[in-house]
Amino acid sequence: FIVTGANAGLGFATASVLAARGARVILACRDAAKAQAAMERIAAAAPGADLAFLPLDQADLASVRAAAEQAGAEPRIDALINNAGVMYPPLTRTAQGFELQFGVNHLGTFALTSLLLPKLAETPGARVVVTASLAHRFGKIDWNDLDAHKSYNKGQRYADSKLANALFFYELDKRLRAAGSPVMAVGCHPGVAA
Repeated sequence: FIVTGANAGLGFATASVLAARGARVILACRDAAKAQAAMERIAAAAPGADLAFLPLDQADLASVRAAAEQAGAEPRIDALINNAGVMYPPLTRTAQGFELQFGVNHLGTFALTSLLLPKLAETPGARVVVTASLAHRFGKIDWNDLDAHKSYNKGQRYADSKLANALFFYELDKRLRAAGSPVMAVGCHPGVAA
């Protein structure tokens, strides 16, 4: 299982449960030190846990490509759990100049998933999971200002990124089914969490 953003919050909880149940869990995170600390905490609760760190910064598509290449060397991938995300930052841009929330929450997720689909398809029953949010209900993607050069409202941009997540996993699953792929795509709304 690859869990993005696995060093804290929902990603950490997901990685912890999977490891406790005997899965090999790859923690895909930006910060190596935080990932190492998370792996130590997981191993303390689940001795013998099979854990690995995958460097991944979804705010940089070059990092996403490198992470996908490294992950592709795994013998198999049963699930890609796209959990990494940012919420309500001041206006910030990704390495490629995209507005940060849309760039990390959607574009990074889209790119990583797309690059790993061939590897996922090698495992019958593999799945792509996207951590979405009910905030998608407030999304109104401004196609003429995706990069927030005209306006920026951090709450609106977060909702837009979550709408993009929902549209992505819905359409991806539809296309995977139509193509007869062994991979399925699903989304989840885990609720408000600290």
